[in-house]
Amino acid sequence: MDQFTLNLLFVGASFALYIGIAIWARAGSTSEFYAAGRGVHPVTNGMATAADWMSAASFISMAGLIAFTGYDNSSFLMGWTGGYVLLALLLAPYLRKFGKFTVSEFIGDRFYSSTARMVAVICLLVASITYVIGQMQGVGIAFGRFLEIDAFWGLLIGSCVVFAYAVFGGMKGVTYTQVAQYCVLITAYTIPAVFISLQLTGNPIPALGLFGSTESGEPLLVKLNQIVTDLGFAEYTAAHGSTINMVLFTLSLMIGTAGLPHVIMRFFTVPRVSDARWSAGWTLVFIALLYLTAPAVGAMARLNISELMWPNGTSGEAVSVEQIETDPEYAWMATWQKTGLLGWEDKNGDGKIQYYNDQNADLQAKAAENGWEGNELTNFNRDILVLANPEIASLPGWVIGLVAAGGLAAALSTAAGLLLAISSAVSHDLLKGQLTPNMSEKSELLAARVSMAAAIVVAVLLGLNPPGFAAQTVALAFGLAAASIFPALMMGIFSTRINNVGAVAGMLAGLVVTLLYIFLHKGWFFIPDTNTFTDADPLLGPIKSTSFGAIGAAVNFAVAYVVSGMTKETPQEIKDLVESVRIPRGAGVAADGH
Repeated sequence: MDQFTLNLLFVGASFALYIGIAIWARAGSTSEFYAAGRGVHPVTNGMATAADWMSAASFISMAGLIAFTGYDNSSFLMGWTGGYVLLALLLAPYLRKFGKFTVSEFIGDRFYSSTARMVAVICLLVASITYVIGQMQGVGIAFGRFLEIDAFWGLLIGSCVVFAYAVFGGMKGVTYTQVAQYCVLITAYTIPAVFISLQLTGNPIPALGLFGSTESGEPLLVKLNQIVTDLGFAEYTAAHGSTINMVLFTLSLMIGTAGLPHVIMRFFTVPRVSDARWSAGWTLVFIALLYLTAPAVGAMARLNISELMWPNGTSGEAVSVEQIETDPEYAWMATWQKTGLLGWEDKNGDGKIQYYNDQNADLQAKAAENGWEGNELTNFNRDILVLANPEIASLPGWVIGLVAAGGLAAALSTAAGLLLAISSAVSHDLLKGQLTPNMSEKSELLAARVSMAAAIVVAVLLGLNPPGFAAQTVALAFGLAAASIFPALMMGIFSTRINNVGAVAGMLAGLVVTLLYIFLHKGWFFIPDTNTFTDADPLLGPIKSTSFGAIGAAVNFAVAYVVSGMTKETPQEIKDLVESVRIPRGAGVAADGH
């Protein structure tokens, strides 16, 4: 059976499963659409939350960013994992005890203000739409490769699949679909990692193989460091960026994680507050299975691609064009070239494809001596690395098909969760909560589905020209959530002093200052025909736009406290409400009696 047919079988079977589950668990009420009827078991919810959490950024993009940067990009792992712990300990149980459907509804009630609720909706939409761009980008990349079509058509096909099971199933359908997607994605991520770890180190556990030795007896990381430095790149295991920026970036990811509405919503689906705590613990277990493997996947993939481009070592010659075109070991390159995400050019006509850092001063003399005219691997989109990894390592065809299904499962699961958060904000908070409070449940359910369909269209349009690699786009979304939503939730739970005016002023200040910082020097909307993310020449020293969320959050906190101190004190009934949410009394029963 050829590879294309295998891909169709794996992807088609997984999609049939997802849509079948959505039909079986179709939401028939707003409670089922928004919160799955609050009847999800903690283990089930933990697995669904893990799938919701581990997006295209985690599955597709993160290992690629680590592979091509090394130590510095381990901050993605630290920030996202630490942020989930922060969410589980400080926010999830209290928000579940409050007993509402959405984050915006909590903010509106806690700060006794419809304005606060609307500002929260705006913040949620900005962060969620930015986030969903990265997911749709991952969908397009995965579909484009495994259906051997342009990524544009892959994006359109993927959006139709999301529409089919998310619009009709709601939170109830998405929850059980995400359980299936977690099983698919973790299997698809782990199996090729085990194969590759065995090939390179003889150790079946990738996390241990990362620190093991290759067949030559040389430690894997030592060998990788030697190869990448020979090619003019920075040492893989060394820090080579700003420590201040790395700390701020990690913090931005952490608090952004704790402010992501689509993850918080998952804790509204369990029967009791104690179940929310157990869900958080189970989720961390399920997340750890992938996050402990990702560094090994990145390092081993970088080693494999470097050795493929220099099959006789860096002291020999680069791979020849003829070898790329005829050797089955390089067939994956021609396949990925069709997607537009991989490209090469024999610039000097020597019949070889030199891959090296052509900006490295030490190599420029060697390049002139050998007649090289720059790096001839002209395009290697980092988001393809995990998906291409099984092909690079010459693994069996069924593994390649499985990875196709896994990459799509990761992107689709998070896209569905984000679209639910967006539709809930529009239908429940904006329409039902403000514009048409007398709307019937049937009308609200229809509005939720229509708003989700509209969100899919917007996500596709923006996904056609994303601001960077999938994980970078997601990092921007985390920064926006960190600057706007997280401080409001923390102050809403742990401070009775913050009033409605302070909360609104803080959210707006954090959101606006972060957006300005991102776009003033990123220039994404103002540079036509570009989707290349750059943080060159940051406005504040070494602080890049992906790291600014932490500073935006500090601005939010400061403005909220100053404005609250200058305005009327929080009403006593709201203070009593805050105290009742924080006190663990009755933790076994939710505030709404369910």
